[in-house]
Amino acid sequence: MAVTVLLGAFLVALLVGMPVALTMGGAGLLAMAVDGKLSTLLAVQRMFSGIDSFPLMAVPFFILAAELMTGGRITDILLRFACQIIGNVRGGLGYANVLMSIFFAGISGSALADAAGPGSVTIRMMRQAGYHPEYAAALTASGAVIAPIIPPSIIMIIYALTDNSVSVAGIFLAGIVPGLLLGLALFVVNFLVSRRRDYRFGIERPPLGAFLRQSWQAIPALLLPVIILGGIHGGIFTPTEASAVAAAYALFLGMVVFRSLRLADLPRILVGTALMTSAVLLIVSMASVFAYMLTILQVPQSVTGFIVELGLSQLGLLLALSLFLLFCGLFLDTLPAVIILVPILAPLAQMAGIHPLHFAMVVVLNLTIGMITPPVGAVLFVTTVVSRVPMGALIRAIMPMLMAEMVVFLLIVLFPGLSLWLPGLLGYSR
Repeated sequence: MAVTVLLGAFLVALLVGMPVALTMGGAGLLAMAVDGKLSTLLAVQRMFSGIDSFPLMAVPFFILAAELMTGGRITDILLRFACQIIGNVRGGLGYANVLMSIFFAGISGSALADAAGPGSVTIRMMRQAGYHPEYAAALTASGAVIAPIIPPSIIMIIYALTDNSVSVAGIFLAGIVPGLLLGLALFVVNFLVSRRRDYRFGIERPPLGAFLRQSWQAIPALLLPVIILGGIHGGIFTPTEASAVAAAYALFLGMVVFRSLRLADLPRILVGTALMTSAVLLIVSMASVFAYMLTILQVPQSVTGFIVELGLSQLGLLLALSLFLLFCGLFLDTLPAVIILVPILAPLAQMAGIHPLHFAMVVVLNLTIGMITPPVGAVLFVTTVVSRVPMGALIRAIMPMLMAEMVVFLLIVLFPGLSLWLPGLLGYSR
């Protein structure tokens, strides 16, 4: 009875459009009340314990680093750098859009931040250069999902906290090649579309002196992911400490190096960071209540037993789980999906001999691509707001990019070495 109430209340609340955090917390609390064996005070305890984690402190610091970079106009420098590299060829602004998403991925770790921040600027530039508005918006939205794949990544931090067999450093490294492959796939789509629609030169190549000067200005910002990964791999600091270093480095760049960040800007940046952090941690805490009730009611064991009885091969199991995750990504946001599904599916994958890091990338990539799939594609909603392109037109325009990213996802599923090569090279894949 309690299982029916838990899952039924969760689905009904989702369908009526309740916030996902309240959906999970309310369903868990209702199941506790119906079960009768557990005190509802446990819900409060689980909410607190769900966010009482030292590694979770990395989330607000990485968010702060991204806010400082954006508030200090450092992302504008990166955008100019991307445009001068490739903006003068046919479809150049489209390539620059994707390249900017790759650069910003090494700073923010958030697809929503990418779409709302530099994404809004690149959309405006592409529209002024004669690109169709819906195409500019679609390319921006599909490029934004690279942000949670290339480290640092908030989703990956949450995954590593949920699955103890995966380290933050290991999953960070595992995301670099898949993230670059996503960018390459979008490059191919932009090449084909620009050629068919004849999107001409958007930007003239700057003189050599200006090119070198703008490239030199971009180097300090591009060093941020190098500092994060290098410091973690070198044992200089932990992933949590790396997030604090990233925030301090972003503050140093904005106030000292570029002098584009004023002291008066800090209250607004800190408030924005606090609001975004609160939203993330509220989801994590409420999802902890829901996940706890799933465990108490032995839902993971039931799902595992059902799948084991199917007798699937390792590849068949991975494909079946991928389809299940793809379906869940249509309705669930990434963070709650990771917290709810990983404790159920990760042990099953390890039992079948699937490498933990490989399965982690399958989950993260799958759920991240779900951010640009209707009906609950968070990046779609943000992009349609900043671009003022109707949702229907955006969904139609994004289909070629979505198909290209699904091809990359299939490659990651079929060829584990794409995600395991770099962690193995540096000793994180055993």
